Amino acid sequence: MTRDETPSRSPSRVHQWLELAETVVGNASDRMDAMNIFPVPDGDTGSNLYGTVRAARAAVAESTTEDVGVLLATAGRAALDQARGNSGTLLAVMLIGMSEPLNGHERLAAPTLAAALERARTSCWAALSDPQDGTMLTVLGSAAQAAGEYAAGLQGQPEDQAMSRRELGAALDAVVEAAWQAVVQTEGQLPALTEANVVDAGGVGLMLILDSLRATVMGTRIDPGLLDGLHGFSASAPHIHADRESTVGYELMCSIDLDPLTAATLRFELNEMGDSVIMSPVGSAGDPAGTAPQDLGTEHREDEADAPVRWRLHVHVDDHEAAEALVRKAGSPENLVITSLQHGTP
Repeated sequence: MTRDETPSRSPSRVHQWLELAETVVGNASDRMDAMNIFPVPDGDTGSNLYGTVRAARAAVAESTTEDVGVLLATAGRAALDQARGNSGTLLAVMLIGMSEPLNGHERLAAPTLAAALERARTSCWAALSDPQDGTMLTVLGSAAQAAGEYAAGLQGQPEDQAMSRRELGAALDAVVEAAWQAVVQTEGQLPALTEANVVDAGGVGLMLILDSLRATVMGTRIDPGLLDGLHGFSASAPHIHADRESTVGYELMCSIDLDPLTAATLRFELNEMGDSVIMSPVGSAGDPAGTAPQDLGTEHREDEADAPVRWRLHVHVDDHEAAEALVRKAGSPENLVITSLQHGTP
């Protein structure tokens, strides 16, 4: 090796995870689109998740840090600023939430996995104005509970055992099993899914992403049996969303810098105007990778009370012009995208 040459670095485990998840979600995206009927039958859940994972993976592709928390925060904030749809937005929020307990850690372990998934669950529930069972939230909640229960069973064990790769693999086995059970149960938790005899598309995507994490950590393959028998996923199943009554309305998404009071006011006004409202902090204004409050209810120090924060905003409305006017009154939106929920096109 010459003096000017440097040894190539192996990709971080976070990048490996997201790279595998990108492939797995991409391969399944058509079927997730076909079975996507909630909250609206617009057939784009798989595409939205794929785009979000791809943005997250790209954000950490060249990173040289080994800090898992920093990597996940970088991935999540990049994904959130470009997210599409409910599913993509919630996945990005999940990654950001997972990052917080993992700051300063260069590897994952069963106890830190439990803390990361629990923080992700809290972040996702806080971001939504009207969280519902039978969705990605249910799957994430079940996964977090399984990880927490497994970690609790390790209390009293020697630290080297509790933090071992073996215990992490067993914890991830429990997480994926819980996610699968939760996906199956979504069909009976939402009337729209029960009527269509289909499981939640976003839940399927999250399950695949969690299994990608297990496969990355343990050096194994994705479990090919996870998708067997899930109602609506089979290649022979029809494009269920195409048979549902189209929703007349629009999806509005943007990034915007707002102080906490203005953000809380805008969230209230959007709840009055539409539904599927998601508002999540990306970072401080002018520094999307910086530290941000975790939800609109977070208490801040007096000197930070009026500090602008960058938010990612998502809402479904009937009158997109009125919604856009409301957003522009609050601040200057960036990456503004308005999509017809009836036609799935801008």
